[in-house]
Amino acid sequence: MGIDLVTLGRRLRHHRRLRGLTLDQLGAAVGRAPSQLSLIENGKREPKLSLLQALAAALDTPLSELLRTEPPSRREGLEIALEHFQREPAYAGLGLPVVKAGRRLPLDALESLVGLHTELERQHAERSLTPEEARRANAELRRRMRERDNYFPEIEAEAARVLQSVRHSTGPLSQRGILAIAAQLGFTLHYVGDLPRSTRSVTDLRNMRIYLPQVSAGNGTDPRFVVLQTLGHYVLGHAEPRNYGDFLRQRVEANYFAAALLMPETFATDFLRRAHADRALAIDDFRDAFGVSYETAAHRFTNLVSHHFGIPVHFVRVHESGIVYKAYENDNVRFPSDVTGAIEGQPVCRKWAARTVFAAADKFSGFYQYTDTATGTYWCTVHVEQTRDGEFSVCVGTPYAHAKWFRGQETTLRTRSSCPDPDCCRRPPAGLVDAWSGHAWPSARVHAHLLAALPPGVFPGVDTTDVYAFLDRRNA
Repeated sequence: MGIDLVTLGRRLRHHRRLRGLTLDQLGAAVGRAPSQLSLIENGKREPKLSLLQALAAALDTPLSELLRTEPPSRREGLEIALEHFQREPAYAGLGLPVVKAGRRLPLDALESLVGLHTELERQHAERSLTPEEARRANAELRRRMRERDNYFPEIEAEAARVLQSVRHSTGPLSQRGILAIAAQLGFTLHYVGDLPRSTRSVTDLRNMRIYLPQVSAGNGTDPRFVVLQTLGHYVLGHAEPRNYGDFLRQRVEANYFAAALLMPETFATDFLRRAHADRALAIDDFRDAFGVSYETAAHRFTNLVSHHFGIPVHFVRVHESGIVYKAYENDNVRFPSDVTGAIEGQPVCRKWAARTVFAAADKFSGFYQYTDTATGTYWCTVHVEQTRDGEFSVCVGTPYAHAKWFRGQETTLRTRSSCPDPDCCRRPPAGLVDAWSGHAWPSARVHAHLLAALPPGVFPGVDTTDVYAFLDRRNA
C-alpha cells in the first residue's frame, strides 16, 4: 500500500478511542479477532483495503482520514518517531530494551528519548559522510551557481548596504574600511598566536570578538578576505550547517560577500565597462585595480561578466599535476567529471591552457591560448601562482565568439583537444607503450583529501574541542 504502518495503526487507535470502543467491540463489528486488530494498531501487520474500508465504516470515519500521513496528535507523533527509531538496525544491534511509548510514559521522558535518538542519528550521518556524498553536494552546488550565472543579487544588496553604512563611496575597500565595517556590526578584531590549527578564524558570538592569526599562514590567503568572509556568515544570517551541502553553500555565499566588499559591484562594473568598450578585458588589470589576489579577481569576474555583459565564461584552478581543485562554467565547456557529476579531483586534458601553461617558457607572465574542443573553440587567459602545495594555474576562458572583448585575443597559440577520447592525452603514445608496458610500477601520490571520509562535526575539518578550549582560555 506504500503507507507508514505505524502511523496508520496510531490513527486507527485514535479514532477507536474517540468512539469509546474496545478492541473486542470493534473486532465484532468488522468480523475480526481483537488480536488481529491489535497487530494493526501496533503497526505490525498491513491490513487489506477491504478491512480498512470496513473499519472506517464501523468508526463512522472517512477512509481518507485513516490513511492520512500526519500523526493524530503531537504526542502520537513523538510515539511514532520513537517506535521508528527503535526499529532501526543500528538500535537493535545495541541489545538495549525497547521502551514502550504508552500512556504511562511521561511526556518529558518521551521528548527526551526522541531528542536523544534524533541527535544520535544526526551524528551517525555526519560520521558516515563519504567522499562520494561530498562530491555530489559539490556538483549540485555548481549546478545552482551555473543556473544564475554565478550572480547573487541578494548578496550584492547586502554588501552594498554594509558599504553604505560605513559611508564607503568610491573605489577599493581599504583596511580602515574593513575595521569600520567590523565595528559597525558590533565586532572587535583580535590577532592571536594560538588560533586552533584547524581554523582560519574563530568568532566568539557571545562577546562579539573575531580572533585571527597574527601572521599570514603562507598559503596566499588575503587576511582582509578572512575577516570579511567571517563577517559574511554573520550578515547573511547563517545558522549551523545541517549537512555538508549546507556547509558548502554557506562557504560560497560568505566568499561572495567578501569579494563583493573588496570589489564593490558599482565600481567593479564601471571598471569592466570601460575595459569592455576598449576590448581590453583582463583579469590582471581587474586584480591590480582593487588590490586583491588573482584568484579573487577571477572569481569576482565570473560574478559580474555574464550578468552585466552577457559573456559566458568558465573558471578552473588546476594543480601542476593536472588535477582540478575548483571549477565553474556557464559556457558549455565540458570539464572532466566522475559518475557523480563532480569535477574536483579529475585530471584536465593536457591540451587545455590550464595545463599547457606549466610548460611555457615564461609561465608567470600573461599566457593566452585558443583550444578547439568537442563543444567549440575556447580562448583562455591563465595565471600561475606558487603555493606551499606546489604550483597552481588559475584559468578564465570564454567561447571563441567572445574572445574579441579580451586583451590577448590576438594570440596565435592554439591546441586541439578531443578528450574524453583516450587517444587525446590519456593513452600513452604507442612507442612508449612498446618500450615500457609491463616494466613500470609507479607509486602514486594519492590526493588523500579527495578520498578520505570527511571529519565529523558541524563544521567539517574543524576540531570543536580545540575551538571551545581556545575560547575558554581567551575568556578566563
